[in-house]
Amino acid sequence: MKEQILIIDDDSDILELLEYNLSDAGYDVLGFLSTKNVRTALLQEDIRLIIIDRNLPDIEGSYYIEMLRSKNINTPVIMLSAKNSIEEIREGFVKGADDYITKPFDMQELILRVKAILKRSGSEQKELVENISYRDLKLDLNMHTVTINTKEITLTNLETTLLQILLLNKGKVLDREFLLQHVWRDTHSIHHKTVNVAIKRLKEKIDPHKEKEYIKTIRGVGYLVA
Repeated sequence: MKEQILIIDDDSDILELLEYNLSDAGYDVLGFLSTKNVRTALLQEDIRLIIIDRNLPDIEGSYYIEMLRSKNINTPVIMLSAKNSIEEIREGFVKGADDYITKPFDMQELILRVKAILKRSGSEQKELVENISYRDLKLDLNMHTVTINTKEITLTNLETTLLQILLLNKGKVLDREFLLQHVWRDTHSIHHKTVNVAIKRLKEKIDPHKEKEYIKTIRGVGYLVA
């Protein structure tokens, strides 16, 4: 399954360049020109790395990362910036950056730094299993699709990860704390209702007529694939 990277840069040319090269390097990329809607993406998607420019139209990038850190969102961050003095770089790390790259930058160096941070944070996953089957359902982890008989359903990154965790723990009741830790990687700042909403959306996709009950809700406890 491809790792997902979120980029925030108000320079559309740089954003497009980053999106193209990181996609070519094998990552899924979400690009934003400002921080608007970023918080929603962090809650709804399985983001493994944030790349953020400091000079943004709505907020200084380092302060935005500081705000995320205050909400216990600890997704690794690479700051990109033309601010290159020792004091400015130090400030970036103090505010919560895991790495700091000054502009102009070498694209291959940035990709190597991306790989190093993902590996160091334990986020890069070896694709040892490409498909998981359960009853008449087949989950393709690389394509983020579920095939039920001959019908193909497209899932988001988060839905793919959620279904994968449920299937790999078949026969076990998984509570919301477990899912927050293993799917969202956050048990503090994300509300339990987020899990309920995500499960409901996943169920509607894979069982729209409520006939097969792949995922059972154990009231007051959690969720079960049996």
